[in-house]
Amino acid sequence: QLQVVESGGGLVQPGGSLRLSCAGSGFTLDYYAIAWFRQAPGKEREGVSCVNMRGASTNYADSVKGRFTISRDVAKNTVYLQMNSLKPEDTGVYYCATRSFSCSGDVREFIYWGQGTQVTVSS
Repeated sequence: QLQVVESGGGLVQPGGSLRLSCAGSGFTLDYYAIAWFRQAPGKEREGVSCVNMRGASTNYADSVKGRFTISRDVAKNTVYLQMNSLKPEDTGVYYCATRSFSCSGDVREFIYWGQGTQVTVSS
């Protein structure tokens, strides 16, 4: 059974850093893309970053470019989201999701989702 599980959220002060993890099971990163989405209270879920199959390409939302980095550990079948210079507007529940082969910014194209991890940026 294909499954993704997030971890690593928490409370951090503005300017701080967090690293989120998305551990996959039942599939291999060689054939699946992994995306990070986030959802703030009262707002729609939005795409943050994505890495496609085999890590050939990555993309980022404009709001996080230069601050967030997505990476993969193939041996652990895990994707990470390193978040630096965090801002209060980065607060939300962060979800990872997977679909076969390529990235997409459309949440409807992702079938498999984790349960989410809360990130709160506040002083």
